[in-house]
Amino acid sequence: MYSDPHELTELPLSTLALNIPGATAILHHYRLDFCCRGQQSLAEACLNRNLDLERVVQDLSPLLSRGQKATDWTQYTTRDLTQHIVQNYHEQHRQQLPELIRLARRVERVHVQHPSCPHGLTDFLDQMVQELESHMIKEEQVLFPMLNHQPGHRPEGPIAVMMREHVQHGEALDHMRQLTSDIQTPDDACTTWRALYHELHHLEEQLMEHIHLENHVLFAGLTQE
Repeated sequence: MYSDPHELTELPLSTLALNIPGATAILHHYRLDFCCRGQQSLAEACLNRNLDLERVVQDLSPLLSRGQKATDWTQYTTRDLTQHIVQNYHEQHRQQLPELIRLARRVERVHVQHPSCPHGLTDFLDQMVQELESHMIKEEQVLFPMLNHQPGHRPEGPIAVMMREHVQHGEALDHMRQLTSDIQTPDDACTTWRALYHELHHLEEQLMEHIHLENHVLFAGLTQE
């Protein structure tokens, strides 16, 4: 689809994430938000984060020659998309977060005197569980059945609520990074601490992909009322 790597600089982050297999991992590595801020071009996003645009392009360039095709979610039905989101993201979040809370509680208790201890992380994750669960229930019980009942129809009110909450989830991920020194373990971190931060990275990546799929595929493909 793209032969010249420099074509990438003016493309929206959401377009890169949708069309280049493996791009989401690179964008995530550089903390470029392809979900809530996915309309920014790659050049704009790098400028805003003081990143070296050429270096990011160089990292993306090898992906262009792999010959793989990204999953074209735009060809999936609304019902298939909503089922995929529930089965692959909602259920995964429900499995991830209780274990993350358990690990965070242990790290905060055992390493309370450590200067890098993520104080407040357990309480933050507990609040995140409640907010995310509320969000997912509204999608599963209200919005998704509404979309599946009238394929292609765009109920502006419920979607606007979900998108506002997506922004709040993105802000929560920013706060999580503040609590954890950018999710970087200290050199003397124990195995539990390292496992916790590894899983936090995974949660962040999965939640960003989840929001991206809803904002830029599911909702974008609906017709305004």
